[in-house]
Amino acid sequence: MLCMNVLQDNARKHDKLLQAIKSMNDIEQVLVVIVKFHSQWLCLLRSVDVRVDKILAALRPKVFADHRALLASLGWPPKLLQSENGSEQITDLPNPLVLMLEDKRRNYSQSFIALCALQHLQDKREERQNNNLKKSEKRNLRLWSIDELVSPISSRMEYHFGKWTEQPEYMFALTYKVTRGFITGVDDVLQPIIDKAGLISCSAKEAWVYAMVQVLSGFLEKKVIALLAERYNAKHLKSDVLSSWLHLVDLIIAFDKKMQCLVNLDTCFLVESGNFEGPSRGMSVLSIFCDRHDWLKIWAKLEFKNAWTKLNTELKEEKMWVVSGTCKSGIDTDQEHLLSTTEDLKAPPIADFFLKVIWEMIERCQTMPSLLPRAQFIRSAAGRFIWYFFKILLLRFKATELSPHNFDDGSIVRACGLINASRYISIKLQEWSDAVDFLEMKIAENDSSKKKLDDRMDSDCFFDEEIRSLSEMETNWLVEIIAVILRQFEILSWEYVQNKYSFEEDQDYSNLGASRDSIDLVVSNDFVEALDALKSWLNIVKKNLNKKDFLDLWRSIAEGLDHYISSSISTSEIRFSKIGINQFDADMQALIFIFQPYCARPHAFFPCINEILKLLKLKEEEANIIKGLLSSEESGRKCLHLRGIRHLSVNQVLQVLRYRN
Repeated sequence: MLCMNVLQDNARKHDKLLQAIKSMNDIEQVLVVIVKFHSQWLCLLRSVDVRVDKILAALRPKVFADHRALLASLGWPPKLLQSENGSEQITDLPNPLVLMLEDKRRNYSQSFIALCALQHLQDKREERQNNNLKKSEKRNLRLWSIDELVSPISSRMEYHFGKWTEQPEYMFALTYKVTRGFITGVDDVLQPIIDKAGLISCSAKEAWVYAMVQVLSGFLEKKVIALLAERYNAKHLKSDVLSSWLHLVDLIIAFDKKMQCLVNLDTCFLVESGNFEGPSRGMSVLSIFCDRHDWLKIWAKLEFKNAWTKLNTELKEEKMWVVSGTCKSGIDTDQEHLLSTTEDLKAPPIADFFLKVIWEMIERCQTMPSLLPRAQFIRSAAGRFIWYFFKILLLRFKATELSPHNFDDGSIVRACGLINASRYISIKLQEWSDAVDFLEMKIAENDSSKKKLDDRMDSDCFFDEEIRSLSEMETNWLVEIIAVILRQFEILSWEYVQNKYSFEEDQDYSNLGASRDSIDLVVSNDFVEALDALKSWLNIVKKNLNKKDFLDLWRSIAEGLDHYISSSISTSEIRFSKIGINQFDADMQALIFIFQPYCARPHAFFPCINEILKLLKLKEEEANIIKGLLSSEESGRKCLHLRGIRHLSVNQVLQVLRYRN
C-alpha cells in the first residue's frame, strides 16, 4: 500500500512538473511572436523573462537533484572493476539501466522526459534571446539526461587518467571500453524514451558517445596537450615533444574512427574500408585543436618535421629520381590523349613517394570536425611541405646545367624526369582539389577571409597556387630544353645555311653519267651532323618525357626549325640552281622525315619551308608574274594566298624569287 502511495505521489509530481514546463513553453511561444512583430514591447518582454528566469532558477536544481537521487538508487554509476590479476585493465561492465525493474524503469523514464523537456525549453529561450529564431542547421548533440549519466562516471575515469599521463593509450582504451560497454543499453533503454518525448533528430547513442568524448577531450586538453605545448615552447625540451605529440595524435585518430564506428554500428564497415566521413563537431577528440590555433600550429610544425625526415632519406637515393617505365599507380582515364598512369607520365619514384607523404598528412586531420581549422592545418603542414619540395625540384633542374655548348644525354634525361614529376604532382593536386572535402574547405577559407573572388575558373581550387606554380616550372623547363636543342641544331647547321655556293650551278656532276635533272641527290654533308644529332635528341626525349609534354616539345622544335631555316634561306642571298633546288629539297625532306614517327603528316608543321620549296620550283614565267604582282602590297598578299603562300611575308617571297637562277 505504501509503495502504491509513493508511486501515485511521484506521478502527481511528474504531471505538475510537465504542466509547469508546458506553461513556460506557451509563454515562450508568445514571446517569440512579440520579438517578431511587436519589438516596441521590449520592456514587457524583459519583465516576463525575469519572472520565468526566477521560476527556472528554482525548478532546475530540484529537477536535477531528484534525477541524481534516482540514479543513485539505481546503482549508478557502476564500478569500474579491475581484472583478477590486479591490473588496471577493465573487464565487462554491469549496466544498471538494463537491470532496472518495472517501477524504477517508469520513474526513470518520467525523470528523463522531464529533463529533456526542461532542456528543450532552455534551448528555445537561448535561441530567442540570441536573436537566432531561424532553425539551426547544426544539431545539438548534448542531452542533459545523458550528461547526468556520464558525470559520475567521468570522475572515476579521471582518477585513472591521472595515473596514465605518460601512457595515454590506456586513457583511450578505458574510454572506449566504457563507451562500448554501455552503448547498447543506452540505445535500447533511452532511445524509446527520447522518441516518446518527441525529441526529433535526437540520438541516445550520439549523445552518449559525444559526452564520453568530451570527458576524454577535457582531460587531454588540461593535463596532456597543455603540458606537451609547454615543453615544446621550452627550447631545451622541444626535441622530446615530437614523438610524444605524434603518438598522441595517432591514438586520437584511431580512437575517433572507433567511436564513430560505435555510432554507426550498422555501417562501421565504411571505417574499415577507408571511406570514413568526418564526425560532427565534438564527436572527435581532434576538436581540441579547433579552438586552439597555437596548438594547431605546433601540430602542423611537428607533422612537417616528421614528413621532411621521411622524405629526406629518399632524396639522397639517386635511383628515386630515375625515370621508371614500370610504375603502375596514378590517375585512371579511358581517353588516350590524357595521361592515365605513371607509366605514361614517366614520373620518377620520388614523385609518388612525395605524394604519399603529403596524403598521409592530409588524412591525419580527416576526423577534425571544423572545415576552417582543417584547411589551416593542411596549409601549414602539407602546403608548406609542397613548397619546400618545389624548391628541391628547382635546385635539381638548375644542377642539370643544360647548355648548347655542353650537351649530354644524362642532363636531358634528368631534366625530363623533373618535368614528369611536376606534371604528375600537378595532376594529383588537381584531382584532390576536385574532391568534395577540398571544395568545402576552399569555400570555408573564402567565407572566412571575406575576399571577393575573381572571375577565374579555378578560383575554387584548393591547391590553385601550387598547381599554377608547377605548371609555370614545367613550361619554363620545357622551353629551356627546346631552346637548347634548337641552339645546338643552329650551331651544327651554321655552315650549311651560310654557304652561298652549296646550291649554285657550278658544281661538277659530270662523273655521275646522268643529266642534272635526274640526279638522285643525297643529304648535304654540312647538314648530316645536325640531322643526326636532332634525331638522337628527339629519341632520347621521347623515351624519357611524358606524352603530353613530348607532343608540345616536338611541335615547338618543328616550328622553331621551320622559322630558323626559312629566315636563314631568305636572308642569306643564296642563289639556287636547278640542282641546288633539288639538293635543298632533299635536305628538307630528310629534316621533315625525322618527325615522321610522331605524326602522319609532318609536312604540316613546316609551312614556311614548304612554301619556299614551292616558290623555288615555280616556272620562270610564273615567278615573273608573281614578282610583278607583289609590287602592290595589298594585291600581292591576295596573289600569294591564291597560290597557297600564307606564312611567308611579301619581302621573304621576293627575296627567294630574286635569287632563283
